Amino acid sequence: MKNKFPFHNLSSLGYTMPAEWEPHRGTWLTYPHNPKSFFTKLKGSQEAFADIVMHLAKVEEVHVNVNDEAMARDLAGKLKKRQVTKNVFWHRFVSNDAWCRDHGCIVLKHRQTGSLVATDWIFNAWGGKYPAAKDNRIAKKMAEFLGLQCFSFPVVMEGGSLEVNGQGVLLTSESCLLNKNRNPQYSKAQIEALLKAGLGVKKILWLKDGIVGDDTDGHIDDIARFTDPRTIVTVIEPNKADKNHEICAENLALLKSFRDLDGRPFRIVTLPMPDPVYYRKDERLPASYANFYIANGIVLLPVFGCPQDKQAISILQKLFKSRSIVPVDASDLIVGLGTCHCLSQQIPG
Repeated sequence: MKNKFPFHNLSSLGYTMPAEWEPHRGTWLTYPHNPKSFFTKLKGSQEAFADIVMHLAKVEEVHVNVNDEAMARDLAGKLKKRQVTKNVFWHRFVSNDAWCRDHGCIVLKHRQTGSLVATDWIFNAWGGKYPAAKDNRIAKKMAEFLGLQCFSFPVVMEGGSLEVNGQGVLLTSESCLLNKNRNPQYSKAQIEALLKAGLGVKKILWLKDGIVGDDTDGHIDDIARFTDPRTIVTVIEPNKADKNHEICAENLALLKSFRDLDGRPFRIVTLPMPDPVYYRKDERLPASYANFYIANGIVLLPVFGCPQDKQAISILQKLFKSRSIVPVDASDLIVGLGTCHCLSQQIPG
């Protein structure tokens, strides 16, 4: 492909973004600390975060960004209570907020050699909604620590907007990546070219809108996820009076129409939505079981204390037969408008 835009063509160099279920060296996280995001639920969110670190440290390296020594001591104390004694590494990478999925580097793997490179995209806090200058420096720092060559792209992109099957297909949403608060200078066709070159994929599948309450303008990781190269799990809302009903139904219909690189339909599995979650009476939060995170041997699943929790666990356990489904109480985390997947960024092995 001709280099029509100011970016690197990593696909032509043999690199691609691995699927999340492929082996990890570790997971990178940023400690929740912003009271303007978590309000009165900050301490509870930090406890849930410590649970996430505890579960991950049993199966892979865990790298945590902290702003200062006081923050490191606070989390270390929580981990000591949980008897976490290994596999946790601290980094003084100062952040604005906790959402490492979006401000962390995205690591690609060479198709033949297995060598890794990092990609650094512009993070503008979901269209300039919040401060992001500190977050926007973290990707390069991660790459430097990992000893990876880092390719920077002058394009706004967030990890939560991208979902790949590891075999050339990328799933995303129009409401996010085509939003004028991201890259208004580029057309849909140009965005597709950027994704293909920068992430080493061959086909882009576009869903429509994100769920109610999602301040990211519709990240895919609250809507639909690959669980293997040919299976997509997506959320549905059976209550026709709920605003998410039509949104989810439209996306489900689109998913059923999609085809893989060989022209075959995907296997589509549905997940329920949890009961609506609110922080204030008029503020619907984007609670979703699709925001699970796949690690070595486990899947971290956000749960919300409602009957659908058990349904979601059962559905995902059937899809991830070789992994344990680990529920994480996300009742406080969701006040920050994200949960397990939003917090985490995988480092391929």
